[in-house]
Amino acid sequence: MKSNNAITDVPGIEVGHAQDEKALTGCTVILCRKGAVGGVDQRGGAPGTRETDLLKPVNMVGVVHAILLAGGSAFGLDAAGGVMRYLEEHKIGFKTGAARVPIVPAAILYDLALGRADVRPDAEMGYRACLNASTKAPAEGNTGAGMGASVGKIFGMQQAMKSGIATASMDIGGGVIVGAIVAVNALGDVVDPRTGQIIAGARSVKIGPISLGAPDYFADTLAVLKTLAGRTIMKVVAARNTTIGVVATNARLTKVEATWVAQMAQDGVSRTIHPTHTLHDGDTIFALATGKKEADVNIVGAFAAEILAQAIVRAVQTAAPAGGLPGLKNS
Repeated sequence: MKSNNAITDVPGIEVGHAQDEKALTGCTVILCRKGAVGGVDQRGGAPGTRETDLLKPVNMVGVVHAILLAGGSAFGLDAAGGVMRYLEEHKIGFKTGAARVPIVPAAILYDLALGRADVRPDAEMGYRACLNASTKAPAEGNTGAGMGASVGKIFGMQQAMKSGIATASMDIGGGVIVGAIVAVNALGDVVDPRTGQIIAGARSVKIGPISLGAPDYFADTLAVLKTLAGRTIMKVVAARNTTIGVVATNARLTKVEATWVAQMAQDGVSRTIHPTHTLHDGDTIFALATGKKEADVNIVGAFAAEILAQAIVRAVQTAAPAGGLPGLKNS
């Protein structure tokens, strides 16, 4: 099978975006119509989620039918209702006797400070994302849940950079495929894990004779945090940041193993975003297992981290300037 270097290379996975390009917000749905074993790992102190408790290994339901990633802060969780409506219309869901109830966990990111704060993903947008879903390689950059994403916000939005959403995949052997999709909206800087160099993040700022940050283009958020200014800023910086994503595989995993893969995949966030998992970030990674391929969960998890890291780098590389923020695409 030809690889598109996308999460849709995993059999049973479809992706659809919907967005408001003027308001700079949107949502992304990851559909698994035949169901998938799900897991989740949430880190950082500012999460916005739905149905994540259901994914805990001790709880009953073991199969999910879609994952929603959305902008709009907590308002964006409304878009999950549109995903549920679409799935119910297609007779997809958990059989309860009286009705089929689609299982749609969701996570949101804060994009209200870019574009229009009064326009957010809603049920109609979530439904539209489902209509757009396919097994083709999904669009990247300024689209879907990445429409209003940004990175490097230690000095506020005025010194940040545009980010977006991106995907990646890999055949890890034995016919086992691992894919990822991620919307990157971090407080910290995005670095190339191969070189450790910042590729997108907070830009240096000068206030009169005082320069905050490194003397070159990037301020280097970790370096700023060592300073008195950085320590002061961290006391008042708003919790408006989150990296949200999904890793998927056609391996056969239990609910416990899917949770473990989500936990291991978070290493990909740590390798590429500095700092990450702060009290001002709500990083949430879901895991989906759609298939019956035999695989060691340790190997699946190890490559899930690698592929998620690749997708995070692509999320800033494919982001175009928007909302007054510079982006790497066409720059």
